Amino acid sequence: MNLTRREFGRLSALGIAAQFAPALNAQSGAKKIGYAVIGLGRIADHFMRGALLTSNSAITGLVSGHRDKADRIAEQYHVQQNSIYSYKNFDEIAKNPAIDAVYVALPNSMHAEYTIRAAKAGKHVLCEKPMAVSVKECEAMIAACKAANVKLMIAYRCHYEPVHLKAIELIRSGKLGKVQSIQSAFGFSEDMGEWRLDKKMAGGGPLYDVGIYCLNACRYLTGEEPAEISGYASTIDHDGRFTSVEENVAWSMKFPSGTLASCMTSYGAPMDGFFRVYGSKGFLDCDPAFNYDHLRLRGWCSGERIDISETTPDPYQFQAEADHFSNCILTNQQPQSPGEEGLRDLTYITKIYASAGIKA
Repeated sequence: MNLTRREFGRLSALGIAAQFAPALNAQSGAKKIGYAVIGLGRIADHFMRGALLTSNSAITGLVSGHRDKADRIAEQYHVQQNSIYSYKNFDEIAKNPAIDAVYVALPNSMHAEYTIRAAKAGKHVLCEKPMAVSVKECEAMIAACKAANVKLMIAYRCHYEPVHLKAIELIRSGKLGKVQSIQSAFGFSEDMGEWRLDKKMAGGGPLYDVGIYCLNACRYLTGEEPAEISGYASTIDHDGRFTSVEENVAWSMKFPSGTLASCMTSYGAPMDGFFRVYGSKGFLDCDPAFNYDHLRLRGWCSGERIDISETTPDPYQFQAEADHFSNCILTNQQPQSPGEEGLRDLTYITKIYASAGIKA
């Protein structure tokens, strides 16, 4: 079964989608939420293109340390010159009525600062994952947004993705039986000089960056929080890349139901992101699972063959999360991936690091 745009819309209307991603599409003609994008790197490009496809979101501000780049992007998205900011004058967004919310697309170590500053400026915050580099920072971000009465959502795009929602639906329906175990991995070979290899900027290695997809997926697939966690870390390639972060992390989790999960992430080897769920009545295999498009879910559930391919191209996942957050702002709803969701993942990352003997 292939998922077209029309089928995507139908899936988002299912009960399971309503639970995880309600009201993804705002009515046409309604007010659009204006976003100031903070940081104009690769992930921001995906978000801006996605927001452009929605009926309830617009790019109305840019924040960058490179004015020439900001000017070029402003022309592309029709952003007014008086809505382009540097990091030094960022707080002036408080005076700009065209900006309702911000999208934080900065290195991990800057997430907390700009989330808190945006909240103090009275703007809602959509922040990339990982939420921050420590539990303390996550707690401060949540407190700042609550104090300012603004919404905070963490950009867990897979929460709004129809293939993942279908996997959750099949598990919740009981068609897979009792979930016995989950396997998941995601990694790639990182290049020398990338900011992700600097612990001060990234907070840690691949677990913070791509391993978090595996961790978060195990949580929403089971619908449980891990009761026990153990982790291991290693660095095999001593080529100068891994002077401040580890190269590989593996961890296992036991959930209250007894479900066991085994996960792996790496900056030293290409690992197509996947998850496999084994139940008493079958299995589900999502591979690729964490790409921006072309996800595929296969398996057997209670004697039924499952084969679902997602065919909508990038940036539809970013379109879905922008749709969801804008609708939450417009209708005063709680996002399905709020700050508390990011805080939980950072809590577990801290435990994995402690078990592996790494100082977080």
